[in-house]
Amino acid sequence: MTRTFLTRLGAVAGAVALAASLSTPAVAAPAAENTKDAYTFGVFGDVPYGAAQVAEFPSMISDLNTQTDLSFLTHVGDIKAGSAQCTDEYFQMIRAQFDRLETPLIYTPGDNEWVDCHRTNNGSYNPLERLDTLREIFFPVANKTLGATMPVKSQAAIGLPENVSFTKQRVEFAVVDVQGSNNSLAPWSGLGLTEATDEQLAEEAHRTEANVALINQTFAKAEKTNARGVVIMTQADMFDPWQLTQNVEQNPELVSGFHETVEAIAAGARSFDGPVYLFNGDSHVYNADEPLAEGSPWVNVYGIEPLTNLQRITVAGAATSNEWLSVSVAPANQQTDELLTWERVQFQK
Repeated sequence: MTRTFLTRLGAVAGAVALAASLSTPAVAAPAAENTKDAYTFGVFGDVPYGAAQVAEFPSMISDLNTQTDLSFLTHVGDIKAGSAQCTDEYFQMIRAQFDRLETPLIYTPGDNEWVDCHRTNNGSYNPLERLDTLREIFFPVANKTLGATMPVKSQAAIGLPENVSFTKQRVEFAVVDVQGSNNSLAPWSGLGLTEATDEQLAEEAHRTEANVALINQTFAKAEKTNARGVVIMTQADMFDPWQLTQNVEQNPELVSGFHETVEAIAAGARSFDGPVYLFNGDSHVYNADEPLAEGSPWVNVYGIEPLTNLQRITVAGAATSNEWLSVSVAPANQQTDELLTWERVQFQK
C-alpha cells in the first residue's frame, strides 16, 4: 500500500457531518473505456425495526429496485427489532419482500432473529431451533442468492448455507455468520439459564470453525489470483464502541466469541498485499475506521499486531435509520489507493 487510510478517514468525518443532506446518488454518465469494469453494490442491515419500519419495508425494497446500477446487495442481518417476536410468519413475510428484489441479495442472519430469541418478549424460543428455521426459510437451495440469481459458493455441505463466497472483477468476497451476544455464547436467560449449554457451545464452535475456514480460503484465493482486494461481511460488530465503555480492555472475555475470527482476518490481511474491508451491522451507528491500526484499543483487546490495510465500515440501522450504503469498486485499470468508495443513501419513501 502506498499510504494508509488516514485520508479516507478524513473524508468519512466530513460525510458524518453532512449526514443530514444524504441523497440518492446521481445517475452515472455512460461508461467510459477506463471504467468499463467498475461496478457498484449495496449494503444495508438492522432493518426493519419496529412497526413503523416494518410497514415501510416494502417501499424500501421498491426503492432498492430502482437502483439499476447495483450488481448485488447484502443485508448484514437483524431483520427485526431485538424485542420483537421470532415467529415463522414474520420470517416468511421478510422472505417474501426479499423475493421482490430484482438485484441478487446475499443475506447473513443476525442475532435478533435467532440468538436472542430465548427472550420472553421474543417468544422464549430455543435459539438453535430458530436457526434451523431461518435456514429452511431463507436458504432452501444451496449456492443461490435471494432476489435475482448470482453465482455464489456456500458452505451448505457442512451445514452453513448462509456462508458464501464469490469473486467479482478480481475482488474476493466472503459473507460469514458471526453473531452479536458474544457470537451466541451469552446464556439463554429467557429460558432460565445462567450458563451456555453444551449444544450452544457446540454450535458456536462448529460455526466459528467454518467461518475461519472460509476466511482463510478467501485470502488464499486472493493471494493465488493476485486479487485487487478482499471484502468480508458479518452481522456482529466485533469492534463495537459500546464494548469499550464496558471495560472490555481489562475484560477481553466479553468478546471471547470473536477472537478466532478476528485473528483469522488479521492474519489474512497481514499476508495480503492489498486493501481489506470489513462491513458489519449490529451496533447501528454508521462508522468507518481502522480497528486494528496502531494505537487502537482493539489491538490490545485481541492481542493483534497493528495492521495498516484493514478498514471496517459499520452500516447504520435500527428504528430511526433510513439509509443504505452504495459502494463503488474502482475499475481494474484505474490507478487509485481507494479500491472501494461509498456514500450513505437515504431510502426514498
